[in-house]
Amino acid sequence: MNKILIKNCRIINEGEIFESDILIENLKIKKISSSISADRPNTNIIDAKGNYIIPGLIDDQVHFREPGLTHKGNIFSESRAAVAGGITSFFEMPNTNPNTTTINELNKKFEIAKNNSLANYSFMFGGTNTNLEEILKNDLTQIPAVKLFLGSSTGNMLVDDLDSLEKIFSNVQIPIAAHCEDEQTIKNNLQLHMDTYGNNIPINYHPKIRTEEACFISSSMAVGLAKKTGARLHVFHLSTARELALFSNNIPLKDKKITSEVCIHHLTFSDQDYDKYGSKIKWNPAIKTSNDREMLWSGLNNDLIDVIATDHAPHTIEEKNNSYTKCPSGGPLVQHSLVSILEGFHNDKISLEKIIEKMCHNPAILFDIKKRGYIREGYYADLVIFNLNDSWKVSKENLLYKCLWSPFENKVFKSRILYTFVNGNIVYSNGIINDSKLGMKIKFNR
Repeated sequence: MNKILIKNCRIINEGEIFESDILIENLKIKKISSSISADRPNTNIIDAKGNYIIPGLIDDQVHFREPGLTHKGNIFSESRAAVAGGITSFFEMPNTNPNTTTINELNKKFEIAKNNSLANYSFMFGGTNTNLEEILKNDLTQIPAVKLFLGSSTGNMLVDDLDSLEKIFSNVQIPIAAHCEDEQTIKNNLQLHMDTYGNNIPINYHPKIRTEEACFISSSMAVGLAKKTGARLHVFHLSTARELALFSNNIPLKDKKITSEVCIHHLTFSDQDYDKYGSKIKWNPAIKTSNDREMLWSGLNNDLIDVIATDHAPHTIEEKNNSYTKCPSGGPLVQHSLVSILEGFHNDKISLEKIIEKMCHNPAILFDIKKRGYIREGYYADLVIFNLNDSWKVSKENLLYKCLWSPFENKVFKSRILYTFVNGNIVYSNGIINDSKLGMKIKFNR
């Protein structure tokens, strides 16, 4: 029997910070108590030494690039980076090659993850202008959401037929997760800049092409359609202050029909950083002004924004070094997800309790995930222990992404992850990854 006793924890969970011990037995949390005695010699005892322990992070938006784009990353390589970053569960996006827009392709990805993922996994099913019938054939207990690209990004999954869009919103009974940017606005802006610069548009014009207006036109349309049809809408990666007005904080998350997410990069960088980082911070939607960034922090704290995620989307450095029009948007983030947000705590942007709410509890509530996202007896033992004050520097030598670069290279983080547990197994310990323990398919309470 696999037993682990974690002693001297400082637990952050459900709005509280308290000291306790945690007993893990097989896959789950067996007991939480102020003092638990060890059943020697059958129990592995870990002294947390007063460090913090939290539920494993649930990242609701990653691109692990498998199948078809595995020169950028794959489920094995990126899940290794994820568990090193404190992410124990992820939802992967459908813009792989081929796209995950058929049940057959979805099942192939589940099989790949079953044999390769160190973290718990599920996959969003892609919606298109023509696949509503295929969407409705899905066993909706197996997937977290249907993903719609309302603006084109990496891949070819743009949903731009309004009749098809309304039919999806009217018929899908699980969350619809949407990338919201208005395609025509972006095309018009891109042409204006290409008329001046050709393909070599300066990178700092990215937010002048993928503008606040492009985001608001699309997100407001999606919110309006959700209100009209009663659909359950989750808007991915907010990037503007203006969009916050579309969301509410006057009812509990479990009762919300329209929710939102913000990503690490939109909380970290601003348009003033393009000169320093160049295409390494080219994302869709674009990183915008410092005022937008500060208002996104405010939206987190006042609960207009419900979830923090990464939108981890690796590309090779050779691809990122192309000219503007040939440079793909996106970058690797999962390995530095938790430590980067803890910088927000150190800088008085957010509390520890609020971080756990947005990265652990709320994804579990929003997607109705079964027995994950909390430190509770009977729940899966997805746990992370971190030292809040143990500085370290990001370097190429300690990167785990297959693409082997990060916008955080040479950044000194103040906090360090010590252990990550997935289903009661230690998969990460002080810089060492246990590749022999695989994650599980996430189940939903539906």
